[in-house]
Amino acid sequence: MMNYYNPLDRTRMPVPFQGYPYYYPQYRIPAPHYPQSWNAFHPPIKMNQIYSFPRNFIPTQYLKEDVRGSWTPFSWVEKYAYAFSGPYNKAEVALTFDDGPDLVHTPLILDKLKKYDVKATFFLLGENVEKYPNVVKRMAAEGHIVGNHSYDHPNFVKVSNEEYHNQILKTGEIIQKLTGYFPKFIRPPYGFINEDHLKWANEQRFMIIQWSIDTLDWKGISAEAITEKVFANAFPGSIILQHSAPSGAKLEGSVKALDLIIPQLQSKGARFVTLPKMFSTSKER
Repeated sequence: MMNYYNPLDRTRMPVPFQGYPYYYPQYRIPAPHYPQSWNAFHPPIKMNQIYSFPRNFIPTQYLKEDVRGSWTPFSWVEKYAYAFSGPYNKAEVALTFDDGPDLVHTPLILDKLKKYDVKATFFLLGENVEKYPNVVKRMAAEGHIVGNHSYDHPNFVKVSNEEYHNQILKTGEIIQKLTGYFPKFIRPPYGFINEDHLKWANEQRFMIIQWSIDTLDWKGISAEAITEKVFANAFPGSIILQHSAPSGAKLEGSVKALDLIIPQLQSKGARFVTLPKMFSTSKER
């Protein structure tokens, strides 16, 4: 069994995403010590959480592919332009929004961001960009970054490499016509990705971005529940996942949560940045 405390095992350990950050709230793996202010929102461990676990313990229910979906080796973040979070030595946090644009939630999110003068990164679907081009133009005009989230949200590991390439290139060209640049940043739908996809993306000068905090806003949960998830797991370099579409989703809580998340994290010294700023790179490939 893998031992978290054995450096030789760490390269073989899976990296969690799709709903769980690196440090599980339920099975808290010791994290590096960050400035105290970052942990001042809520107690790090709640009463119903486990306080300790055996040194070689990994919660096996999260290792089942049918439960967790997709896992990737730690080593991929060193071999490819691939990340779950930004630098730990900068007080920066990135807001990211998937699946847009639409005419219901996306404009409300843009209004909130404008209110606080915060810039975010939007991972858009090509089919929605075609439907709502004016919303995309507004994003670009207001200083937000547009990323690529595929054309129609397929599971990349279940389509051919040719279809994967087409999903990325087609969407990038659609976005470029409206924003003036071909997006460098890609977020795979559901977070599913394999090494062949990463190799190709690397060769094409793309960067694949996952997330470190999944708000689960698509479940229609309240602003308070979303805010708690963020505060309980935020650390320097956090990449927060929210959604700006579809129109039929119950994302009101996600929109309202911005009024709680932004000012309170800022009061603790956090700076909200776009992904190009966080990774000191270009927005275009």
